[in-house]
Amino acid sequence: MTDGTLQATGVNEQDLATLNTFYKAFAGHPDLLDDCVTADWQDIPLAPDQEPGREGAKPLISGFSAVFADLKIEIIEMIGMPGKIAVRGVMTGRHIGELFGVAPTGKSFSLPIHEFHTIENGRLTQTWHMEDWLGWFAQMGAWPLSK
Repeated sequence: MTDGTLQATGVNEQDLATLNTFYKAFAGHPDLLDDCVTADWQDIPLAPDQEPGREGAKPLISGFSAVFADLKIEIIEMIGMPGKIAVRGVMTGRHIGELFGVAPTGKSFSLPIHEFHTIENGRLTQTWHMEDWLGWFAQMGAWPLSK
């Protein structure tokens, strides 16, 4: 979410509002996806066991609250053109539930995210995303993964 100092080069107000709603959804309010993504939205790549579309993302987001406390997503920068928006951000929180086989550590984390969205008529139709999960493992003390 933005605090008013967000750099959003080439992103119009409607698309900025859509993205703010999208990131608020991922910070623990999954039903907000109904307001910002199409029903057949493509989330690429899907998480393990995630079903496609908007409804497939909702259980994933709900599960975040069992794994992460104080989850926040800060958008650092957006660069856009008509129909396309790139986002650089960071997800922060505290690890309170098992994730990827890592028992709760109680440790805080900072996870860089990079996403590329396609947007039509004020709704996201596709999101390609990459998160630094290997960095998360290191922050949780679970690196190296194997010995």
